[in-house]
Amino acid sequence: MNSALLATYALTVVLLIASPGPVVALVVNTTARAGRKQALLTALGTNGASLVLIALAALLIFSSAAINPLLLSALSVFGCLFIGFLGLGALAELRRPAHASAPAAVRQGGLWQGFAIGLSNPKDILFFVAFFPQFIQVTEQFSHSLMLLALVWLVLDLGILGLYILVIGRLAERLDRRLISAISAVVLLAIAAVGLAYNIRQLLP
Repeated sequence: MNSALLATYALTVVLLIASPGPVVALVVNTTARAGRKQALLTALGTNGASLVLIALAALLIFSSAAINPLLLSALSVFGCLFIGFLGLGALAELRRPAHASAPAAVRQGGLWQGFAIGLSNPKDILFFVAFFPQFIQVTEQFSHSLMLLALVWLVLDLGILGLYILVIGRLAERLDRRLISAISAVVLLAIAAVGLAYNIRQLLP
């Protein structure tokens, strides 16, 4: 095993996952609104989505198949709309009185929302297809390398999201939960708007 290459891969993954994005924004929002338990379920959902995307990427690497980029852009548009829906739902909940109850589907994240937002950008498949081969020499066997890289990604993914949950959970005990929720909701909307504009441009002739 090439330990130096594996360490480089792990550091790269940490930087990629820790960077703010729709998954981090959803986990932060769920932590502030529904607590750590529900946020952990959301993180598990996004982790499951990563596993699906990695499996599809591995299949493409093994088969050397090609994906229509226009199809991915079209699917990404729906993903951006879903992210925007979550952001709008979070903002709408903030307009309710603090003691009022909200619909469970909007108030709580959970496995389904985590899994759905993890799949909201199918272009991540292409990212994995391009990313994994850079570190495929980590072991002598191609299949073993793919499994190791996928395992490291999933473990670090869940660990980093768990750290976000812990930190935001503690901040929520000291700060206004509604403020944290509002900031993360705005981040979701911004990501949705930028992604929507980009993918629509990709679809236009």
